[in-house]
Amino acid sequence: METMFPSRETGQTKRRILEVAIELFSRNGYSGVSVREITKHVGIKESALYNHFKTKDEILQSIYQLFTNASEGNSLPTPEQLESILQHMDLDDFLRQGFEQFKGTIENPLLTQIWRILNIEQYRDQRAREVILTYIYKGTIDFLESAFQLLQQQKKIKDAYSPRMLAVEYQYPIFAMMTEYLLLKFDNKETDELQQRVEGHIQYFSDYVKL
Repeated sequence: METMFPSRETGQTKRRILEVAIELFSRNGYSGVSVREITKHVGIKESALYNHFKTKDEILQSIYQLFTNASEGNSLPTPEQLESILQHMDLDDFLRQGFEQFKGTIENPLLTQIWRILNIEQYRDQRAREVILTYIYKGTIDFLESAFQLLQQQKKIKDAYSPRMLAVEYQYPIFAMMTEYLLLKFDNKETDELQQRVEGHIQYFSDYVKL
């Protein structure tokens, strides 16, 4: 929470407006929430909100920015660091660690709510689509492509397929299972069976590509 709301940049009232808006938008969608509803939950007058945000849309833009800031703050290893990691880590463990890092990320309730907002708004708002495509899909595929390329150079996996194709083949089922994981968590349902499926996918993929 603190990393997403730097205290020197965000006043207490502005921070509270964002927190309330995130909670309400994640439950009812942007269009289903009024400024009056936000201010009622914050405990301020409507006019006071406009001291911090010019419009309701500006609140939504700030929420998107929080997500991109958090994504950029979770910096990926440099190519040199990635090469060192892969030299000392089995492919299975590398892939498992990636999924565990995702789960760790969404243990932040605020970030989980923003994920839901992005999913709700992606067909209505191009900005949401751009965040999803850039930070969730493209960023992950680019990273995995680099990892698989290094693993091929290290003679740890087969080089019969392009690293890009391997990244796509591995990650797109994971994207689907991540979405299912979020849905299960939203309804407070058990995720053990899903995590077994993730483990099965990792093992199947690893057995297929390893030399």
